[in-house]
Amino acid sequence: MKTWQKGLIAAGIFVLVGVIVALGIGLSRNANKSARTVSQESNEAQLAKMYQRVDPIIGTPTKGMVTYSDDTTYRELPDLDDSSIAVKATTSFYVEIFASSEKTSSGQDGYLREMVTAFNATKPTLSNGTPFSVQLRTVSSGQQVDYVTSGKYVPDAISPSSTMQIRMVNARGVDTEYIDESLVMNYAGIVVSPETYSTLIETYGEVSVKSLAQATAENKVIMGYTDPFTSATGLNFLVTLLDSYDSGNISSPNAIAGFTSFQANVPFVAMTTGQMKKSAIERGTFGAFVSEYQAFVNDANLSKNYKFIPFGYEHENPLAAISSISQEKKDALKLFADYCDKNGQSLAKQDGFNQMPQGYTPMKTTYSGLEIITAQKLFKENKDTKPVICVFVADVSGSMDGEPLSALKDSLINSMQYINEDNYVGLVSYSDNVKIELPIGQFNLEQQSLFKGTVESLSAGGRTATCDGVIVAMNMINEYKKTVPDARAIIFVLSDGLQNEGYSIRDVEPVVKGLNIPIYTICYNDGDKQNLQTLSDINEGVMINASSDDVIYQLKKLFNVNV
Repeated sequence: MKTWQKGLIAAGIFVLVGVIVALGIGLSRNANKSARTVSQESNEAQLAKMYQRVDPIIGTPTKGMVTYSDDTTYRELPDLDDSSIAVKATTSFYVEIFASSEKTSSGQDGYLREMVTAFNATKPTLSNGTPFSVQLRTVSSGQQVDYVTSGKYVPDAISPSSTMQIRMVNARGVDTEYIDESLVMNYAGIVVSPETYSTLIETYGEVSVKSLAQATAENKVIMGYTDPFTSATGLNFLVTLLDSYDSGNISSPNAIAGFTSFQANVPFVAMTTGQMKKSAIERGTFGAFVSEYQAFVNDANLSKNYKFIPFGYEHENPLAAISSISQEKKDALKLFADYCDKNGQSLAKQDGFNQMPQGYTPMKTTYSGLEIITAQKLFKENKDTKPVICVFVADVSGSMDGEPLSALKDSLINSMQYINEDNYVGLVSYSDNVKIELPIGQFNLEQQSLFKGTVESLSAGGRTATCDGVIVAMNMINEYKKTVPDARAIIFVLSDGLQNEGYSIRDVEPVVKGLNIPIYTICYNDGDKQNLQTLSDINEGVMINASSDDVIYQLKKLFNVNV
């Protein structure tokens, strides 16, 4: 054997021994660790490397004056434009109705859209011969309450999913008159997987809100529900849940204690029905989640593979006029309601309405609008059984200059009042480089002052390194969790989504997924929505398409649910 061959063999043996030793060290280090722990440490190590490469600038926070007005709803609500009109009026004299989306969209969610279109085509007239028509706008049940009670935009009539919203409007000082107590009937319920159904029957002997709440509190089932500030179904579930702990007294200490024990094992409250269904069906996060029966029967996958357990109040879909409108407009609304009753029953059933689910039992107590509003407040105050660490990642690149950055600042400053003070908040900005504007700290008055002043000082310019900003935010959270290990982590990215610098989503996705930090994105300026949607989809976040005029309201809803 030649000398060079012997040398090559020796070198190979040396490398092999080195690899074996390294593997031995790695195995000994990980000998008593679970696969999850090893994976966590691997992701943290990768994050540390990426963070070092980004090498963020450390900024100096600036103090600002913290002031909150008593009720900012009027300013937060966006101005309604033609995009919310489902059916446009065809005459100069008309009545305008706000209605929830399950009645004003398309296909089997388009009942009222079709009825209004058909009614207008008949060229209706009042008894005095005046021609009129109906204009229909899509506005969520919770938002109908906000528009009417704030006076921001008051239609002639509202048709939320439930009379709960009518009671809330009345409790806030706006009188209404029922034109029709139920245009179509619907029901709220819990959609449960076969496995969850079996667990509840075997363990508790029944499937109900009460047994599901107990199973969730005992960590036997994972439950999902929607925002009770905007969703009628989410609000119905909240009231029913509180009632299950103390019937007739949903604000009692027993009701609050029961809700807190239940909420401790809810991974998140969904912003939208779409987010909740995706988490339940595509990712298997939830074994049970809330839905309306009409949506359940219209979804073949749900109706075939899941069970529907009804609860709470019926969703009557009433039509209620604002009392202050003219008698002529009330007469016009009555003619439309009569038309629906006479001509729409077949369509209603075809669209999944007017079908009572098996096992439905009505709620015994009719809670007042004030009691329902109190239930929402209890949700906000008690939903966080663990503190939340959140970092806001603000895009200050050149494409955000002007109105988008101004809207970003306004929305962040306004939304401060919806962040609970026992949570922890930090702020990062990015363009070509990433800057830690405000280190994470408890959101007391001092931190609020620094947050506001620093947001006000942001300026735009440069390219867009969105994922670099995410890396820095994750590292900040990872380090701070050593101080508050039980805290829940969230990242909010505010951007137009037009990334052109630094790490790509493909680069950061494994670490984001591995560390399981949800990212909620808010898209400004009609930017790259798909890019931000992809980022949010990694860990069950949500992308909000927030044009400059409605982002403040969108963020209010987002923070009410999450922080």
